[in-house]
Amino acid sequence: MKNVAIIGAGLQGRRRLGPILEDKDYKVSWVIDIVAERAKNLAKLCGAKSGTSWRDAASDKDVDVVLVLTYPDSHAQISIEAMKKGKDVLCEKPLAKTLDEAKKMIEVSKKTKKILKCGFNHRHHPGVLEAYRLFKDNTIGKAVFGRGTYGIIGRQGLENEWRSDPKIVGGGQLMEQGIHLVDLFCWFLGDMEKVTGFVNTNFWPIRPLEDNGFALMQNKDGVMTSIHSSLTQWINLFVFEIYGEKGSLSIQGLGGSYGVEKLIIGQHEQNKQFSYKTLEFRGSDISWRNEWKEFIRAIKSRKEPMGNGFDGLQAMKIIEAVYKASKTEKTVVLK
Repeated sequence: MKNVAIIGAGLQGRRRLGPILEDKDYKVSWVIDIVAERAKNLAKLCGAKSGTSWRDAASDKDVDVVLVLTYPDSHAQISIEAMKKGKDVLCEKPLAKTLDEAKKMIEVSKKTKKILKCGFNHRHHPGVLEAYRLFKDNTIGKAVFGRGTYGIIGRQGLENEWRSDPKIVGGGQLMEQGIHLVDLFCWFLGDMEKVTGFVNTNFWPIRPLEDNGFALMQNKDGVMTSIHSSLTQWINLFVFEIYGEKGSLSIQGLGGSYGVEKLIIGQHEQNKQFSYKTLEFRGSDISWRNEWKEFIRAIKSRKEPMGNGFDGLQAMKIIEAVYKASKTEKTVVLK
């Protein structure tokens, strides 16, 4: 039986505990949180020890895997120390607060030969996985363009949350939520070469962080994608679309407040009526379970996970490029 340490007992800690409890080969031995009571409450659900110092778990020689589910400003420090102590790491997105921190995490992963996975659970939604399979099977042909929208209803008092503190986070809504769309487009279409966009704050009192971000990206083949991530989307919305020469793939909804997860497969043939097929994925959100299983497969095979440290870094680079483009009003060419 392998031992897991959960660092961060908030919402993500609760979400990620379930799949571990279902795994006969892994158990949670530590739950750490800066709020002692929160750590104790989650630890009670899995019979683990609890504490407030992440170093206690990172230095425990019996711990094999560490989940870093803390605020972004501590992602790098905890992940690096855990890998140096011989642990494989799953770190929640964004990978780090800064690009330099993310690069250091990847360097340590390579040096220690420890797995570093970035928490991109959206790759593991069943509709997304099926869309990816169809896209790679050339169902819609060569990509022409992509489009994505990811918006939520901001909460009253949002300005007092950690997500609105620039000392803790590296960006606003685009970095917090839009990063999932950025990662998905990079996964489907490959590395982006040119980026531009705008960010602004027109409603919530969270400056200098943005409540709306618009990004335009172009890959090496000239395929363009647009992304809008918003805190003023008064009805929660998730849409991820890729249009190809022979059809389209459109994912709408993620379950829960975003509506039933659907994959709409469009087929386009010259001089024929368009045809559409809709697949619905009802039930609870299984992306967390799928992601955990994929992470464990990577650990056992010692191969790079789907959504590794480099993927986390690339998504951050693109969003940082959007911030730069918004300030300079110039397109940024990625190196």
